[in-house]
Amino acid sequence: MSTQENIQDEKKYNKWIVILSIFIPVAVAGLFAVKLKDLGIDVEPLTFLPPIYAAINGLTAVVLIIAVLAIKKGNRKLHERLMKFAITLSVAFLLMYIAYHMTSDSTKFGGEGTIRYVYFFILLTHILLSIVVIPFVLITYVRAITNNFERHKKIAKITFPLWLYVAVTGVIVYLMISPYYI
Repeated sequence: MSTQENIQDEKKYNKWIVILSIFIPVAVAGLFAVKLKDLGIDVEPLTFLPPIYAAINGLTAVVLIIAVLAIKKGNRKLHERLMKFAITLSVAFLLMYIAYHMTSDSTKFGGEGTIRYVYFFILLTHILLSIVVIPFVLITYVRAITNNFERHKKIAKITFPLWLYVAVTGVIVYLMISPYYI
C-alpha cells in the first residue's frame, strides 16, 4: 500500500478522533459535576478507587516504557500488544475516576506553603495534558493501524512523553493528596 493510500485510510478516522477528543473531556467534566446521591440514587461512595486508579496510572507508565523498549528492539508485535494494553488501562482509569467522583466528594489538598504550589502546578499540568494527549494517542494509534509507520513514528515521539507525563503525574497527585482523604 502506498503512503498516499495509507494517508487516505488514516483520514477515515479523523472525524472520530475529533469527536472523541472533544467528547471525552466534556463528558468527564460534566460527569465530574454529577453526584449520584443528588439524582436520588443511593450508592455507597467508591472511596476504595483512588489507590486503584493511581496504580493503574503507574502501570500505564511502566507499560509505555516497556512498549518503547520493545519497538526499539524491533519487536513490533509486543509493542502493538503493549500499546493496546496501555490504551485499555487508560480507559479503565477514566471509568474508575468518573465513578469515584460521581459517588464521592472531592478531596481538598491540605498542604500549606510551597508544597501547595507544587501540588497545584502538578495537578494543573496533569489535567491540561490529559486533555491534550487524547488526540495525540488517537492519531498515533490510527497511524499504526493504517500502516502509516513513518507518520506514526513522528507523532509517537510527541505522544509518548506527554502520555508518560500524564501517567506519572497521576500517581504523584494521588500520593500528594492521599493523606487528606477522609
